[in-house]
Amino acid sequence: MKIPKVHVCFSPELYSAYAEDKHVVVVIDVLRATSAICAALDSGAERVIPVVDVIVARDYLGKGFLVGAERGGDIVDGFEYGNSPGEFQGDHVKDKTIVLTTSNGTYAIAAAQKAEEVAIGAFVNLEAVVSWLCTHTDKDVVLLCAGWKRKFNMEDTLFAGAVVDRLKELDKVEEVTDSGIAALHLYRLASKDLYGFLENSSHRKRLRKLDITEDVMFCLSLNKTDVLPILTPDGIVKL
Repeated sequence: MKIPKVHVCFSPELYSAYAEDKHVVVVIDVLRATSAICAALDSGAERVIPVVDVIVARDYLGKGFLVGAERGGDIVDGFEYGNSPGEFQGDHVKDKTIVLTTSNGTYAIAAAQKAEEVAIGAFVNLEAVVSWLCTHTDKDVVLLCAGWKRKFNMEDTLFAGAVVDRLKELDKVEEVTDSGIAALHLYRLASKDLYGFLENSSHRKRLRKLDITEDVMFCLSLNKTDVLPILTPDGIVKL
């Protein structure tokens, strides 16, 4: 079984161009939402409920949920958690439902929710994503980059390129579209030193000001977990 076609969508704003087709989506927000979702489910969280609006997230406060809210890289006032993977690692998340709203990732998840199936991808679960795509679907695949404020960003595109690279290596895809070829070439340029390659990227600069190098290093680490988060009507759960 091979995937007929792989697209890379560089922004949720472009997703409508793909939305009429029957396809599977992998949502990507490497720094940091999809990495945090993987970390939470790997630590035993029951589910993650993604919401777009901070106001909606506030409604969950004080009701037994762990609620994370991030805007512009910072924790939103009034919330204990943001979107750092480290905040959702440990026994305190076991069997908990986490509610999460972020600048980019949860917006991209909402954009994709009508797809046939939606998975969550990051460098930390790269092989889990690739394995699932290889064994699970014979539909076209859209690798949906959350980007930054609806615009292109480097790190999400690099991850999309990494997925394309592995699918081609395994001979599991019939066709890669132009956007996928572009992402693949970019990833191959960066693959030996992702951290260094992203040194001058806009989001790395923003996060550097927040002094969260540990987060960035984690998010650019390969295969820290074999968790494959899947979007369901009740939230994002571990496959």
